[in-house]
Amino acid sequence: MSDNKDPQLPDSVSIDPIEDSHHTPATLFDALIPIIALVMMLTAAVYLFSSDSSFGANQIALIMAGCIALLIGWKNGYSWAEMEQGIVRSIGVATGAILILLSVGSLIGTWVLAGTVPTMIYYGMLILNPEYFYAACCLLCAVVAISIGSSWTVAGTLGIALVGVASAMGLSIEITAGAIISGAYFGDKMSPMSDTTNLAPAVAGTDIFSHIRHMVWTTTPSIIIAMIGFIILGFNSETTIDNNSFEATLSLIDVQFNPGIHLLLPLLVVLILAYKKLPAFPTVIIGTIAGAVCAALFQFDNVVAFADDKSLMPLVALVKGIWVAMFNGYTAATGDEVLDNLLSRGGMSSMINTVWLILCAMAFGGIMEVTGLLKRILQSILGLVKSSGSLIMTTLASCIGANLITADQFIAIVLPGRMLKVEYAKRGLAPVNLSRALEDSATITSPLIPWNTCGAYMASTLGVATVAYLPYAFFNLVCPLISAAYAKYDFKIERIAEQEQALA
Repeated sequence: MSDNKDPQLPDSVSIDPIEDSHHTPATLFDALIPIIALVMMLTAAVYLFSSDSSFGANQIALIMAGCIALLIGWKNGYSWAEMEQGIVRSIGVATGAILILLSVGSLIGTWVLAGTVPTMIYYGMLILNPEYFYAACCLLCAVVAISIGSSWTVAGTLGIALVGVASAMGLSIEITAGAIISGAYFGDKMSPMSDTTNLAPAVAGTDIFSHIRHMVWTTTPSIIIAMIGFIILGFNSETTIDNNSFEATLSLIDVQFNPGIHLLLPLLVVLILAYKKLPAFPTVIIGTIAGAVCAALFQFDNVVAFADDKSLMPLVALVKGIWVAMFNGYTAATGDEVLDNLLSRGGMSSMINTVWLILCAMAFGGIMEVTGLLKRILQSILGLVKSSGSLIMTTLASCIGANLITADQFIAIVLPGRMLKVEYAKRGLAPVNLSRALEDSATITSPLIPWNTCGAYMASTLGVATVAYLPYAFFNLVCPLISAAYAKYDFKIERIAEQEQALA
């Protein structure tokens, strides 16, 4: 993920454990109890509630596991005030993501109301060939993400439109979401404007361009494999919409929103601001305002009708309609059930459940960090390292585990990175090996975890459950495996001596 803020290494990203003479060091058994409890409860949640488990069941599992961690912390001498501080600091790390999430809800609502999303769907249906659709989604998102350095912005703009096109054309929205995420995270990972791409080398102690050059070796084969997978799926896919229905959908969009290039102005505004590296929250808010202005200028009658209050003057009804779209989303009434379901979305209220999930996940992660339980697990994992290859694979596993436990990719980069940096130097491994491993694991797998801030964001924004798109996020699944294979066979692993010789 990138929120296009100035890249740096803030101390607040990592919630270091509070350690003094009053605290008993955590044992490995202590550290594993909350993890085992969480896994058991999440498994039970999926079994009992299936795909609806993220609508409350997972949140309860995270909170209860957090309570178990609290009891262990209390046993080890931590006070409630100390543990509460860890929870507050952890949630503070996610505040930016929560604000972006809520603002994207408003953006979607106004962009549908303004006809921006319907216009993107309209042109997408005319231009994109079903056989190449999934591959085209991946490629388009990759190019834009490289340009602006933000996977979240790509998903919140192009992503919602591409999912809409897939639905209208009778294609799989799950595969489409996987293609969007694959392309967006490839572009984000390889863009010098991405904050994670700046954070990883900062943690490891190398420069960003050496880091990007080293990542080429794992990301290039990964995206090629992903593209081949999407091409194969595209050629073997069958659309469930006939020509009459296709034409009818285009006609309804045309009549309802009168699509045109001018309605893409809000998209252009957001992409320019993202390219200029304006932080994500103001970028999305400005994009929302641009959508509201377009709705007022080009969809006046539709907005007044949407307000559905004949007692109001037209201008007042206009304000009410835009206001409702911002907080409660847009509700389509075209008369076509499929199109109405496609366009009825957005609003801050649509993100509340995701915010709930993030808060619970960050609370659990904060307790695990501040009481030293997560650090104890990482130390035990480090004790298993026997070779340079196993150190890199340990880094990959540690970052994925940190993503699962802390629910935040920034912490998953910083915490293992800081702990393992010295070990890389001891073994004569160049810092670029660490920075690449951090990105190949922490950054890439974050959208694959339902309660991670990235996974929760992608699911809410694209309207596809994380577990549903996960099997099709080919790039995100393949890249860590390729990185592990390189480590195992000592391929493209740089040594400090080699690096110094190259610079001499």
